[in-house]
Amino acid sequence: MKRTLVVGVDGSPESRAAADWAAREAVRRDMHVHVVHAWQWQPLALPVVQDRDAEARRAQEVVEETVGELIRRHPTLSLSAEVVPDVAVPALLRAAKERDAEMLVLGTRGHGALSGFLLGSYGQQLIGSAECPVVSVRARHGSPVTGAEEGEVVVGQQGGVEESGDVLGFAFEAAAAGRVPLRAVRAWSLPPVFGYSPGSLWVAERFDGLEPFEKAALEQALEPWRLRYPEVEVVAHVEQGSAGHVLLSAASDARLLVVGRRVRESALGTRIGSVAHAALHHAACPVAVVPHH
Repeated sequence: MKRTLVVGVDGSPESRAAADWAAREAVRRDMHVHVVHAWQWQPLALPVVQDRDAEARRAQEVVEETVGELIRRHPTLSLSAEVVPDVAVPALLRAAKERDAEMLVLGTRGHGALSGFLLGSYGQQLIGSAECPVVSVRARHGSPVTGAEEGEVVVGQQGGVEESGDVLGFAFEAAAAGRVPLRAVRAWSLPPVFGYSPGSLWVAERFDGLEPFEKAALEQALEPWRLRYPEVEVVAHVEQGSAGHVLLSAASDARLLVVGRRVRESALGTRIGSVAHAALHHAACPVAVVPHH
């Protein structure tokens, strides 16, 4: 049975861009695409005439139009679709879990808050709750902005080998499927203690400074994935600065930016982290958010 990729649609240009990106990625990876349109009848508390049957037909048309367009553009694509009588977030989370999806794809409008068929906090809730990687595909003025097809896959690496394994694995597979180089980025900054601790500065000097330490940490994290994907050309990129700024600069011409999201419980609800937040709001290319422990 083929691996599955789930994409949410609502008929908007943003969701069409997401569906097309999902289809192209599925063809590259020999995956199955499952299209989901979540629709639930919610009568308005306003003096407006509503036709439930007409809205139900329109929901079905959204799926049929999306499927027809994908088949026309990608005739070899393995494809299924459904209209789900539920609100978007639980419907998409359930669809991804039931099909053991390896990826969930959404549409995003322009720069700023996540929108398209998911507005504001709902998009963040979905990204923060999904058990699989979530890819946000941007569109502006009705046209998809999907990054250069020949561009690099850029991935942010943090922490040690085990902590970044899922994120690097996703990025390496994407680069291998697209036959493009991978740029692995590790950003670092001088801890506050180094501003006033001679002892800490002595430790840094002993190891020839902090940057060589960061380079060694990145190479150690990359080593098992280089062995698994020897065909992927890898650029190791270490730079001092905030992780968000460094990643966005490195991904200016990327075809895909991959970042991690630590899986954790919060009293304030789902959180996606500052780096993922910056990438989702400001990167021009599609952004994959990969959960990890």
